[in-house]
Amino acid sequence: MRVTAALSVSLLALLGGPGPAHAGSDLLIGVHDDSIKWTERPAPILGAVRALGLGGMRVTLEWRSGKRHLNRQDHNSLRRAVAAHRHGVRIVLGVYGRAADAPRRRAAREDYCRFVRNVLLRYSEVRDVVIWNEANSDTFWQPQQDAPEAYAALLARCWDVLHAYVPGVSVLTTTASSHDPAAFIRGVGKAYRASGRALPLFDAVGHNPYPLFPGERPSARHDVYIGQGDYDRLVAVLDETFAATAQPATPIWYLENGFQTTVVDKRRRHYTGRESVVGTLSPTEQAAQLGTALRLARCQPRVAAYFNFLLADEKLLEGWQSGLLWANWKRKPAFDAYRAAIADVRRADVDCAAVLRG
Repeated sequence: MRVTAALSVSLLALLGGPGPAHAGSDLLIGVHDDSIKWTERPAPILGAVRALGLGGMRVTLEWRSGKRHLNRQDHNSLRRAVAAHRHGVRIVLGVYGRAADAPRRRAAREDYCRFVRNVLLRYSEVRDVVIWNEANSDTFWQPQQDAPEAYAALLARCWDVLHAYVPGVSVLTTTASSHDPAAFIRGVGKAYRASGRALPLFDAVGHNPYPLFPGERPSARHDVYIGQGDYDRLVAVLDETFAATAQPATPIWYLENGFQTTVVDKRRRHYTGRESVVGTLSPTEQAAQLGTALRLARCQPRVAAYFNFLLADEKLLEGWQSGLLWANWKRKPAFDAYRAAIADVRRADVDCAAVLRG
């Protein structure tokens, strides 16, 4: 169901409208990239992070049904990931597993939330945790029939467990731009109201506002899909859904966004497989898209974080080539474009009227 015209507010109006103040130069800007977990030599990664001026890095940790305690592989991954924290980088952790392992039942929720608690107690560098991944998508949560109700219950249990044990924790939700995220959010809200809960479910909204196709303008609007240009509709759905409940209005974090590039001939030997996406961008087009997307995030008052997916391209062409670096870790034009946009945001030197018109 679309938000009514009375509830829909234009982006320009929202710039001066009520609600939580925009973070401005405090916008958390980072990358989502797991490569730091897999290397004993993080210097190239940390060097790129410093050169870009990034404030955050999102990494993931696998969870399996019945798991409550960290294993050796988990410790190895997390020790490498939190190395970035020592360089002033905020670590955002997403914990999820196979779609069939989605913690839909009480016992599974308890196992999952206690596992996340144990991770955060052991690694105090991590205070921002994303509960699962794209819970409105059957790629990550099956079945979808009762997913909003089950996800609301998972958020509630994890919020309680984590806030009881972990000082300063921030619990984030996660939705995909496809699979009707508005309907999913309304379903979560309906279950929340029915539960009679008097505490919040989450501390920040996580959303992945990917475009419908790589060349689509970041400001493009849609009817059901919620990309970055549908920010006003996302805000309206959230505020309508949780009005007059114990869930306050929260910041919105763009946890993943990216624009896939064509691999130019001279780089092709560093990749394998065949491209699976139609309409990939030239490296210069990707750079322009990324710069626009970050500046647009700066102009959206409730948005408090923006993460590009990835730092470096995946080598397998069936994967994602939306990085700031080629697969051989040479810089793409997007590297300098992202760095320039970051500098503009830090200086509060973004012409929001121009960005919103574009």
